[in-house]
Amino acid sequence: MAKPPATLQTVNTPAVLVDLDIARRNIARFQAYADAHGLKVRPHIKTHKLPAVAEMQLRAGAVGVTCQKVSEAEAMVAGSPEIRDVLITYNILGTEKLGHLAALARKVTLSVVADNETVIDGLSAAFVSQPEPLRVLVECNTGADRCGVPTPEAAAALAQRIARAPGLVFGGLMTYPPTGGASAVESFMTRAKAFIEATGIGVPVITSGGTPSMMDAAQAPVTTEYRPGTYVYNDRSLVSRGVCDWDDCALTVLATVVSVPSANRAIIDAGSKTLTSDLLALSGYGHVLGRDDIAIDQLSEEHGRLVSEGAINLKVGDKLRIVPNHVCVVTNMVDAVHIVEHGEITGVWPVAARGRIV
Repeated sequence: MAKPPATLQTVNTPAVLVDLDIARRNIARFQAYADAHGLKVRPHIKTHKLPAVAEMQLRAGAVGVTCQKVSEAEAMVAGSPEIRDVLITYNILGTEKLGHLAALARKVTLSVVADNETVIDGLSAAFVSQPEPLRVLVECNTGADRCGVPTPEAAAALAQRIARAPGLVFGGLMTYPPTGGASAVESFMTRAKAFIEATGIGVPVITSGGTPSMMDAAQAPVTTEYRPGTYVYNDRSLVSRGVCDWDDCALTVLATVVSVPSANRAIIDAGSKTLTSDLLALSGYGHVLGRDDIAIDQLSEEHGRLVSEGAINLKVGDKLRIVPNHVCVVTNMVDAVHIVEHGEITGVWPVAARGRIV
């Protein structure tokens, strides 16, 4: 006899649940904003790592996807015939990675970024003998202080270096700005674009990103493309910033109470291996839906401690749904997610790009 499908009452916990009804709504919301402001959408798959969710984004109007690592892009392309335009927003170094990159470029429309000459030289050596040149965008630091050239003048110099490099073609400018950085993006990119065009080189794409500021993307009209990632699921960090509400959080962790050792304390079967230890400037390790009085104040690997100032009113066996602080990390810690539609579990999807870190 076939095993009956799991329900929210019978599924083994801890379980990561993805509510597709909410995810579809989140996708449609930003796509409508982007369409209204003439922006192309290229969502970052780091949050979901699921080819089927990328297909939902593409069908809603996205022009392609963003990945962070070569192996991540390989997994997504292998998982869907619809993923055929990929931007990898990471400096790529090393013979093995470059070999994989060249093979991937023969399957899809591929773009990458660079913020230094060493990366450009490596890309050029790998693609000089390839049938098609590789599009390379210059990564620009517009205030996040991670990667990126520091000035518009430096961006223009690197664009010229790319344009001269055998096997490469200059593809535009890319940035990941800090929250609220639209004005800095507009200033930096406008100047960089003018410097580059003054040398006779076109700037076909200017791509920015970041979920916290996505509804302000149009405040940098020089931008042609936007790359939100976390927006598809949302999380506690975004609720705390006022970006979304709890009803907009598509991913939750279902956990079971395994101990109630005192009147104001309970233990769940979800610890740092499930909820992550990321705080993101928050207090506690997640939000228990429907229980604002409860804090998850401690995590060990397999235990989460819940406390309340008053009686916690939980018993062993109770199930709780938790919105994690940082949803992207949760996705990468599980082999599969349970798909929820119309309030019921309808499937289990393997996380195709889990652990793809090279």
